[in-house]
Amino acid sequence: MGQQEVYDFLCKHKTKWYTSREISEKLGVSIGSVTMSLKKLRKTNIIKYKNTGKRNTYEYRV
Repeated sequence: MGQQEVYDFLCKHKTKWYTSREISEKLGVSIGSVTMSLKKLRKTNIIKYKNTGKRNTYEYRV
C-alpha cells in the first residue's frame, strides 16, 4: 500500500472530500499507512486538504 493507491482513489472520486479514516475503510488498509501516504502527498502539493474543525481531522481530495 503506497501513495499511488491513495492518489488513485482520490482521482477516481474527485468531487468528494474524504477523511483518512474513510479512505482506509474504502481501500481496506490500515489507517496508519493511509495517514503516512497522505502526509507525503501533502508535501508534494498535488492533493488539496482542509481542516474539518475537529481535533486533528483533515479532509482530502484532488
